[in-house]
Amino acid sequence: MKFTPSKLNLFNFFKLPSAYWSGVRAKEITSEKCVATVKHRWFNQNPFNSMYFAVQAMAAEFTTGALVMYQIQESKENISMLVAQNKAVFTKKATGRITFTCNQGNIIKDTIQKAIATNEGQTIWLTSIGVNEKGEQVSEMQFEWTIKVRSKSK
Repeated sequence: MKFTPSKLNLFNFFKLPSAYWSGVRAKEITSEKCVATVKHRWFNQNPFNSMYFAVQAMAAEFTTGALVMYQIQESKENISMLVAQNKAVFTKKATGRITFTCNQGNIIKDTIQKAIATNEGQTIWLTSIGVNEKGEQVSEMQFEWTIKVRSKSK
């Protein structure tokens, strides 16, 4: 699959429907960064009239995971990926359109190359920053991804 925002949004529709229906949408993907947005609406709100934390987590995790998938495809290897841990810091109420960005594609590429070279599983912490329409940070989410080259069957 060629990684484009429209193909990632189609992927969300079929593979991550809760993210899709909550409004998570890919806006940009390159080898270095992924950007996704989600708009505060009735459907994804919490009782405090802001975006529910889990919706922010879906958008943030999506930006990190899409970059991992992108770099795995570039490697042309059969590699598994899974989130092991996550951390989050919320600094402001999330209202309006929130944009999440992860710009660690080069670090992911290096980690995948290390997994291929050593044939050992690797872990990597990736960060996605969420900002509102004024450019103010509303959250910072970190996800620990595990990456492992799958053994080749004979």
